[in-house]
Amino acid sequence: MLSLSSVSEIPAELGKTAVTIGKFDGIHLGHQALLAETLAIAEEHMIVPAVITFDRHPVSVLNPVEQTFPLIGPTQKLELLEQAGIELVLTLTFDEALSQLSPREFVEEILVKGLSAQAVVVGEDFKFGAGQRGDIDSLRELGAEFGFVVKIVPSVEVEGQRVSTTLIRKLLLDGSVKEAAKLLGRLHSTKGEVEHGLKIGRELGFPTANISRSAEGFLPKDGVYAGWLYDAHGERYPAALSIGINETITEVPRLLEVHVLDRKDLDLYFQIVNIEYVDFIRPSLKFAGVEELIASINADLEKIRVILG
Repeated sequence: MLSLSSVSEIPAELGKTAVTIGKFDGIHLGHQALLAETLAIAEEHMIVPAVITFDRHPVSVLNPVEQTFPLIGPTQKLELLEQAGIELVLTLTFDEALSQLSPREFVEEILVKGLSAQAVVVGEDFKFGAGQRGDIDSLRELGAEFGFVVKIVPSVEVEGQRVSTTLIRKLLLDGSVKEAAKLLGRLHSTKGEVEHGLKIGRELGFPTANISRSAEGFLPKDGVYAGWLYDAHGERYPAALSIGINETITEVPRLLEVHVLDRKDLDLYFQIVNIEYVDFIRPSLKFAGVEELIASINADLEKIRVILG
């Protein structure tokens, strides 16, 4: 997959494209519907399936007070787009200059001159250009003028709810990772480097991999989860996941710790690992002492073994 950060990097020999545009800050089922339609059109017309996305949520520039955290980081986004079959991703820097492009300028400079778009795939609430003045009708008018077709993909609903990043984020904040997975079409995940910690877990008999606080992937509600750890080689291990500040022994800044079940021989330091959340076990608690903490951990591990089979 070709990953570019500006129109000037687009190869002259690229040819025609089918393009979908969006924040793609979750690659949830709604986003996947856009990608699937783009891929279908590209295959039918033997052109390049492409995505236009942004290096940050536009609201961080347009209305910083309402800024929210994405569900996935930039590396995760590119990996998921590549897995979907997208061949080119143009990640534009969403700055003041880009936000001031008129709908016509956006279409002419990026879609037409840049990507030679033959088809443009968007959601039913798509807005673009300065002041969000561009909508589906204006995109169709510009398409008729510049020679590309516009395909509208309706919103996706699951169990009567419209799939959105906002809804999924709310579920994760509630610890409802199982429900979030239904809207994502996959398990929610965090990806980051394993770093050295205080070794408290090892001293208790439950060694943990501390995931760097620079990790990608939204951290759900503080608590204990059943999940999977994938090491740098793709090997999967059943795991207990703990998010919190370690109140019982030594309070630390909020982090994700991972205990691989029944393995004390793994050396994961400095590996980039992927953590998947399967189910919520319990909220984060402060225990009266070490014995109570150990008893709770053992109870957690038994529940996790059952859940993960």
